[in-house]
Amino acid sequence: MKRVVHMMVRVILSIVGVAPWLAFAQGHDEGKQAFAQCSACHSIDGSNGVGPPLSGVVGRKSGSVAGFRYSRAMKGSNIVWDEKSLDAFVSDPQKVVPGNVMPFAGVADAKQRADLIAYLQTLN
Repeated sequence: MKRVVHMMVRVILSIVGVAPWLAFAQGHDEGKQAFAQCSACHSIDGSNGVGPPLSGVVGRKSGSVAGFRYSRAMKGSNIVWDEKSLDAFVSDPQKVVPGNVMPFAGVADAKQRADLIAYLQTLN
């Protein structure tokens, strides 16, 4: 019964044009959950931690947050973070920027990366 009610609510909301918002909200929640593993080192409030803040990362040049001490590899990578470059980097940081010092193996799951990047895009 609960499943039928849930499905009916989705149909009604899609008719009135709310379905795209629901999809965004669900993806946002999943992206926020995916960010939990990043939050051990990265803030979203603009403060430097073990890693630079990730608020405003989309559209920012790599190695450019004032006051954060980046590796030579990251400073010299000259990447502008967009959906494609973030996807590649989050997938395999050492492959994209060899010699970076972020101790993170990457996220293999493409959907989890997409959700994470969608969440990061909301932080600009």
